[in-house]
Amino acid sequence: MKKLFFVFIFLSAFIAEGQTLEARVKEFDAYIEKSRILFQIPGISVAVVKDGKVLLSKGYGVRELGKPEPVNGQTLFACASTTKAMTATCMAMLVDEGKVKWDDPVLKYLPDFQLYDPYVTRELKIRDLFTHNSGVGNADFFWSTMRISSDEILSQMKLVKPSYSLRSDFIYQNIFYQFAGKVIEKVSGMPWEVFIQKRIFDPLKMTRTYPMLKLVNDVNQSSPHHFVNNKITIIQRTSADVIGPAGSVWSCADDMGKWAMCMLDSSKYAGGRLVKAATWNELFKPQVIVPANQFYPTMQLTKPNWTTYSLGWFQQDYKGKKVNFHTGSLAGETAIHGQLPESKLGIYVFGNLDHAEVRHALMFRAFDAFALGGVKDWSNEFNTLYTKRNEAAEQEVKNFESKRIMNTRPSVDMAAYAGTYTDPLFGELIITQQGNTLVCTLNNVVKATLEHWHYDTFRGSFEKLWWGKTNATFTLNTQGKVSKVGFEGMEFRRVP
Repeated sequence: MKKLFFVFIFLSAFIAEGQTLEARVKEFDAYIEKSRILFQIPGISVAVVKDGKVLLSKGYGVRELGKPEPVNGQTLFACASTTKAMTATCMAMLVDEGKVKWDDPVLKYLPDFQLYDPYVTRELKIRDLFTHNSGVGNADFFWSTMRISSDEILSQMKLVKPSYSLRSDFIYQNIFYQFAGKVIEKVSGMPWEVFIQKRIFDPLKMTRTYPMLKLVNDVNQSSPHHFVNNKITIIQRTSADVIGPAGSVWSCADDMGKWAMCMLDSSKYAGGRLVKAATWNELFKPQVIVPANQFYPTMQLTKPNWTTYSLGWFQQDYKGKKVNFHTGSLAGETAIHGQLPESKLGIYVFGNLDHAEVRHALMFRAFDAFALGGVKDWSNEFNTLYTKRNEAAEQEVKNFESKRIMNTRPSVDMAAYAGTYTDPLFGELIITQQGNTLVCTLNNVVKATLEHWHYDTFRGSFEKLWWGKTNATFTLNTQGKVSKVGFEGMEFRRVP
């Protein structure tokens, strides 16, 4: 029986690989819709390109749950962090023009550039802005929990303590792409959003691609969705405009097919090329080893021998071939751009459900279907993988909640916890009492309503329910007065 099973698998793979291209496209088309339903995604849009031709560019499902308008190849979605490869290409153009070098100090172009560590401030290179190994950890709270400008975010980075030494590890860092955008502006004389429009979108005739959400005014756009209390719910859209070069581009499958073909063909397009061949090679040259704990969980199934990051691209091997790819995620919206460069094959997937990992499944299925052979049902395997991860995360919450100490009381009256708490880095947290609850408002952006949990800890839900639950734990000083509060991993001191 075991021999027959392997013979069957071999023959199935052989038959699949022996199909005409038209038949494989048709089969992949059906697989996309089947996968969308499996992952419960309201709508997705997919472009597949090979050898300079579009094999497929199409939408599936609906733009918004409960409404009939379908997704098509022109429907706008968030590119999110797949924007990073575009920003790196913008810098590469300026390298070609001799206006900047990859290994120039950032200080050469941004004299006010300052990080917490003077050594890192002095030594950080233009290249380091793209590779997530500066030593400065994630600082997304600046744009997710504050209403401050791009320039204010960059100024505040001097308060962020390093997580590790320069170039010794990998931690994903969005804000440094904003620094890159400022360098682009300084040396080109154009803001990043103008430069990328004129130098990439216009030449490639990407007529439905916008560098910032505030520039989008179109009815044919997707809505973001998230599971809230186990139900798919339409949620508020997130803007990444204040860190535009890191993730604020909006586009559609038809346009991203053009971008994918350009990147696969050493940046060539009808009428020219974006960067020189040598510079294009530099964009995809591995720069940093990405450790397993910083890579995607998909590696548990794809089992790469190596994982790296280049200039705006994650990389791994798959079936002995190099893969360049990058995901994009904003609340309720997903994207992935995957390339198999040896086969001149690329795929771009948009989705409108939060962290719906069908994107990885379709990427590897496309690599199998149109280049490497194989019939593995990646959608089913990744769905199982991420379902187990989600269940494990839910179990962690249950384990935490099971450790609640019942029948305890706060150390002081509820009113004594109310007040204003601040931190130079994290901003202002205002806590007010409303009946038997405490309402926490962070920087007038984030809001959560908490009830007494145990001792001096309070727990409850964010106003944006898709953010889940949170805690506030208060500390009393030696006089028995509330002096500090811990909230979402941040510590704030009470203003007297």
